Amino acid sequence: MVWGSRRDVQAELARCRAARARQRAEHAAACAEQQEILAASVGGELHRHLADAYRRSAECHLSSARLQEAYAERMSAWGGDETSRPRFMTCVAEACGTPSAALTLMNADHGQLSVAASDDPSRAAQDLEFVLGEGPAHDASVSGRLVAASGRTIERRWPAFGPALTSLGIHEVLTAPLRTEGSCIGALAVFDPGAGPGTADTLTVVADALTRTVLLGPDADPELYDGADHRDCVQQAAGMLSVQAGCRVQDALALIKARAFADGQAPDAVARRIIDGTLKLAQGS
Repeated sequence: MVWGSRRDVQAELARCRAARARQRAEHAAACAEQQEILAASVGGELHRHLADAYRRSAECHLSSARLQEAYAERMSAWGGDETSRPRFMTCVAEACGTPSAALTLMNADHGQLSVAASDDPSRAAQDLEFVLGEGPAHDASVSGRLVAASGRTIERRWPAFGPALTSLGIHEVLTAPLRTEGSCIGALAVFDPGAGPGTADTLTVVADALTRTVLLGPDADPELYDGADHRDCVQQAAGMLSVQAGCRVQDALALIKARAFADGQAPDAVARRIIDGTLKLAQGS
């Protein structure tokens, strides 16, 4: 598929998803209004509870529509240069009032399954979490609660991750869990979001929209328009290294992470060197 065709297809897909999200938002808002009328006329906690639930659903779908519309606009204006290809996460970051945002999907053990980032600093931050096994996305996923830290608190809360994060020039992080019914599938982190009384509320709404309508739901696209990275390169390198070193894949992955942290490199960079044969690792190295 040539770039023009791909651009047009993805832009139109995003517009269609936005239109359907707006329809769902309007339906939820109408249902909320009906429940509010019933609550006012006959009373009852049930109607008030349903009205609140419908209002939250409408807000969620409206947020999703805005994200899709922003992405459609960016794709329509894209000139075809792969280095400047629009990222869906850029729209997410802007909706949260920051240039830097990252979404991480987690497995049942809270290990990273995939990551999508709006820019290099947010991707570097998630690489650090992947390598070190600690950080705000992990904590938000485990606790199911909003995680916030700034200044020296970052370094105190995460002894390994914190100093590495601040060395990137990041001095504030706010992270919301991606909650589903009875579980948490990951986290949405924003970096240096700036002051604002509604920042946490906005992040929570966007995280809910991503969970319910982008990652899950009838219009789900967990690949985020090809923006999600499952770290296939790292997994391939871990498999090769496990054979070369005669160790378990988990141990090979730990070696890659340790080397990445020691060299100050992204885990993908270390993995590519293993795959192309320019780097040999062994247990104890």
